[in-house]
Amino acid sequence: MPGVPRELAEHQLKVFPNAKPIKQRLRRFTPEKREAIRAELTRLKAAGFIREVMHPEWLANPVLVLKKNKKNWRMCVDYTDLNKHCPKDPFGLPRIDQVVDSTAGCALLSFLDYYSGYHQISLAIEDQEKTTFFTPFGAYCYTSMSFGLKNAGAMYQRAIQTCLTDHWGKRVEAYIDDIVIKIENEEDFIDDLRQVFDSLKKFRWKLLSSATEESKRIPRRSRLFYACTLPDHKKMLKG
Repeated sequence: MPGVPRELAEHQLKVFPNAKPIKQRLRRFTPEKREAIRAELTRLKAAGFIREVMHPEWLANPVLVLKKNKKNWRMCVDYTDLNKHCPKDPFGLPRIDQVVDSTAGCALLSFLDYYSGYHQISLAIEDQEKTTFFTPFGAYCYTSMSFGLKNAGAMYQRAIQTCLTDHWGKRVEAYIDDIVIKIENEEDFIDDLRQVFDSLKKFRWKLLSSATEESKRIPRRSRLFYACTLPDHKKMLKG
């Protein structure tokens, strides 16, 4: 899947030069978890988010956690060892209370989610094999920024603020991959949305759409609220 241009954002691990590669002890998985891993690998390979690795120096384990529906598994990777050898990005995230306060008095709010948000940002080529994880079906590394890597949130926030700089603090607020478009007057609704979408399209960001199967499985990803006084902003933002 085409992602955000590298000129806008490319995640670099900046592993300390004296760091010694660590290979985690391989874990065993139940048959159910093996099938969940197989399905996720198929999805990630089809999207171009991972590639196979033959002789990795760093090696991590996948971790499976139950999704909110308590039926399906979500695959993450344990990057604890790798993250210990990466410096912290000082780029700060917005304060949620200030984001909430900034929506007071708006006539309309439109909440949007990005499709596989983190994966829309490329991972530096020289760092890709450092993200290698072992599965019962082979070793793979990420070609895009993966959730769980140190500073991924800061990189994502920086990229969003950069591409939406003309709207930031005016008609748009965002906390990492959650974005809210603020409309003060209902008459400006379509025009405000169009301007924000044009900026996102310019930098090739992909949003979840209610017209896709993906978003149908994740309800209420894009919502509108009519309000004169919004009663519980925090719950709205958390969704």
